[in-house]
Amino acid sequence: MDQVHIVRHKVLIEKLSQRQVATDLGLSRNTVSKYLSVPEPLRQVVNPRSATVGLKAAARIEELLVEWRDRTTAKQHITGSRLHRQLREEGIQVGKTTVYEILRQKRILRAEVFIPLFYQPADCAQVDFFEVTVEIDSIQRKAWKFLMRLMYSGYDFVFHYWACDQLSFLDAHLRAFNFFGGVPHRLVYDNLSAAVGLKAGLHGPQRKLTERFAALSSHYLFEPCFARPGEGHDKGGVESRGRMIRLQHLTPIPVGQSLSQIATGLQQDLMSQAQTAKNAEGQTIISRFAEEREVFKPLPATPFEARRVRTLEVSSRSTVQVEGATYSVPSRWARQEVTALIGVEEIAFTRAGETQTHKRVEKGAKSIRYRHYLSELARKPQAVGQVAPRLIEELGEPFGKLWELLYATHGGLEAARTLARLLGVINKADEESVRQLLEQALSETTSSRAISLVEQVVSTIKEVEVPESLRAYEIEQASAKDYDLLLMEGGER
Repeated sequence: MDQVHIVRHKVLIEKLSQRQVATDLGLSRNTVSKYLSVPEPLRQVVNPRSATVGLKAAARIEELLVEWRDRTTAKQHITGSRLHRQLREEGIQVGKTTVYEILRQKRILRAEVFIPLFYQPADCAQVDFFEVTVEIDSIQRKAWKFLMRLMYSGYDFVFHYWACDQLSFLDAHLRAFNFFGGVPHRLVYDNLSAAVGLKAGLHGPQRKLTERFAALSSHYLFEPCFARPGEGHDKGGVESRGRMIRLQHLTPIPVGQSLSQIATGLQQDLMSQAQTAKNAEGQTIISRFAEEREVFKPLPATPFEARRVRTLEVSSRSTVQVEGATYSVPSRWARQEVTALIGVEEIAFTRAGETQTHKRVEKGAKSIRYRHYLSELARKPQAVGQVAPRLIEELGEPFGKLWELLYATHGGLEAARTLARLLGVINKADEESVRQLLEQALSETTSSRAISLVEQVVSTIKEVEVPESLRAYEIEQASAKDYDLLLMEGGER
């Protein structure tokens, strides 16, 4: 192009002859003449190559893609090399590069065009679970990070769970809504089984919600929306943010005493980051979140019951099996039905208005409280001796001091018998009253009076068993003669 400009300048501006310019530049006079008539050189193809082979190959490739569609899998898919070999076997002499180009053009035509979106305050939040690794008690374990991201402000809520199940899914929503102080208008999910029934059709605009998730959305009045199957970019905001949090805040692997402690630390980091991180307009995340809080849907008066409710049978040992773990309940519940409210961290058993709560333990583990067996232990001294260390730990002081004194002065068997008597009193009376009397008695006793000390406490408790409101009433003591008289009168009639 520079040469064309030089030729035209010398002839048209400097008024040199075509012959002289051709001699000076080493060009033919025909070339100089052509440059003067055409300001921009054009390439002319004298014998254009026929596109017949390429068109034939493209048509056959289209046919092969349709024919083989039902005979492929994700791992055994159609490649350009396989198509090229098939075409050559069928006598179509086409190059491999041409086949690759045909496939590339087909991908371009099929490629999705993405729409730039914008969000209104409190309009939308995106939700997902992400697999993470944590270290607790020097052991690295897999856990699941729940993330709910507000798309207008970019404010995040996170929490960690051991399982990616429906119970964790529902519990996380309650925590997120309480954390935000309100409910976004729309929530966007992928097609996870906790929200969408496994038998539901996933390719239409409607989804068949699971019963529990439908109840949650109805309780908080948000609109559940779902990404297309296999199209993670439909909720790309939470997808990219979840990966970023894992790399920026959970690397190296976080260490803590519990999973909830690690989650709390992560949330604190994200909240601190929200104070300073700014968008393109210079607004901080926390300032945009303040706008959203004004237009959230309000929280309902009562929270949703996320816990799973089950009716279970208590065994003869007064224990209940829940998901492979064993929990104790009061011995008077043995062989009865109880209602279990199964939460993420706790499980509550209720019967006749009474509730007993346990921290959840892993499958195969046991959570036994020997307080639940006081009435049985009062009648089984040998069992008291067997479980004394755990029982004393539950009862606390001054029962520990009493047990040491009894064991040191009277031996294990007699100590168990004496403690069993005291357990019988605790089971019938107020434990705090027994504790106070025992503390007072222990402060005044010597080691030689250990058993008599317990007898003193037992007799004192028996004297005050009658409630204060009933002490004014006097009840005459009956005798055998009274019953004889009643029988005689009955016989005369």
